[in-house]
Amino acid sequence: MDKFSIEKNGYSIKEVNQFISDVIKETEDIVSRVKSQEIELDKLRKEINFYQNNQKVTTSSIIKAEETAENIRKIAREESEMIISNAKQNASRIINEALIKVNRLENHTKRLEDNINIYKARLKVIVEQQKTLLDEMDKINLDS
Repeated sequence: MDKFSIEKNGYSIKEVNQFISDVIKETEDIVSRVKSQEIELDKLRKEINFYQNNQKVTTSSIIKAEETAENIRKIAREESEMIISNAKQNASRIINEALIKVNRLENHTKRLEDNINIYKARLKVIVEQQKTLLDEMDKINLDS
């Protein structure tokens, strides 16, 4: 409405009242929309805070998980180094024990070979003595 109609005592009361009523209705609509938007804005702010807090917690959790993973890797490396070191020590010990046993067996084998050679030599002497004895017996039998 551009202008109010003019009546006897001024503007048309009906038009002014209608205008005021329209302005009140529009103002109430605007206030209602503003309140609704404020409620929505408050809700969105709360959601943003919620997601920001979740992001902080998630970031913190990721950092702690990475730290834990690094600690686990470090411990695993240390344990593997210790296992390898122990394995090397055990291998060295086993090899040394085996070398000692081989040495003992070689010495024992050498003594057995020496004893066999001694027994062979003695047996040869005995066989030679027996042969000589048999030869002498043959001579005695011939001479008689």
